[in-house]
Amino acid sequence: MACNSCSTGKDGQPKGCKNNGTCGTDSCNKLTVFDWLANMSLPNGQDPFIGVEVRFKNGRKQYYKNTENLTLSIGDIVATQAKSGHDIGMVTLTGELVRVQMKRKKVDINDEENVLKIYRKASQRDIDIWSESRDKEEPMKVKARQFAIDLKLKMKISDIEYQGDGSKATFYYTAEERVDFRELIKVFAREFRTRIEMRQVGFRQEAARLGGIGSCGRELCCSTWLTDFRSVSTSAARYQQLSLNPLKLAGQCGKLKCCLNYELDAYLDALKAFPKNDTKLYTEKGTAVCQKTDIFKGLMWYAYEGEWMNWHVITTEQANEIIAKNKKKEKVASLEEYAAEHIQDTKTEFENVVGQDSLTRFDNPKSKRKRKNNRDRNKNRSRNRNQKQNAKKN
Repeated sequence: MACNSCSTGKDGQPKGCKNNGTCGTDSCNKLTVFDWLANMSLPNGQDPFIGVEVRFKNGRKQYYKNTENLTLSIGDIVATQAKSGHDIGMVTLTGELVRVQMKRKKVDINDEENVLKIYRKASQRDIDIWSESRDKEEPMKVKARQFAIDLKLKMKISDIEYQGDGSKATFYYTAEERVDFRELIKVFAREFRTRIEMRQVGFRQEAARLGGIGSCGRELCCSTWLTDFRSVSTSAARYQQLSLNPLKLAGQCGKLKCCLNYELDAYLDALKAFPKNDTKLYTEKGTAVCQKTDIFKGLMWYAYEGEWMNWHVITTEQANEIIAKNKKKEKVASLEEYAAEHIQDTKTEFENVVGQDSLTRFDNPKSKRKRKNNRDRNKNRSRNRNQKQNAKKN
């Protein structure tokens, strides 16, 4: 999504609003929410909901109370209450949809510890201090990483976020083990001259904050629309018959891709019609073992024990039919009588289309007769050329 000021210009080049994610329409931010209740009016006598959703850096959102009854709309920059000082954020949602979101996330509007207040709309001085603080974050991150390396700490500082008034900086880091960063905080406080807060995040939360492009070519789901991180196991890849290659199954966070869960329910429903792969088929010709399944076409490939190179394809209905007969102590003659109707002719015939020449025209050797004719034709041309030149001289 993009607002009008971010649309493409001449020669397909993007314009860019130069607002760094703080444009008034709030349409180029992470985890943008569409207010589908905006056009609906409240019943008579009902007061508007005082809850407001405010977004901060990299999709961090919190809920606040509009106790001052300010007229707020999406995209307004507001000064919000913080544990010390104040913070600056952007309004991303107002009205009844905030009530729905808070109920879904189990946030109580009367919880004074977690749901703070909105002070006012941000003044120009507030915005200038906020912008100056944001400009300090990138060079500060480079120095902070170097300090962590010098102290030989096994951690990675992924992001830094300044509070809106510039009085505090929050360092987000990832680590495999417990890290003793007491000495690091002293170095940070001495170097950066501000209050320091260290906050550990998971690898998926880090990818969601930083963003990026996935292997599908689109932006990461966790940084655009995915709000909760469900556990992903390797069984999800097994059900979908994917090769257990960590390089292909892992996302930018190093964990299994969240998209492995998207179609898992559809695969599980389809697999209910399939017999288990370890179930053997007993025939008069021998015992057959499952080698491969095709969930989309509903086919299964079996091979006799001792004849592993010869596979016979049957449908799931036929496999269930044979299994049902085996339970009754009955055996079918062979799998060939079931697999005969699924044998396909793989021979492909190529034809010339729209007068196109043969694809193998360069593979055939040229005949000697054709070479001889070409040689004789060239001799006749040179002879005629010499005769014309002699005639001109005479």
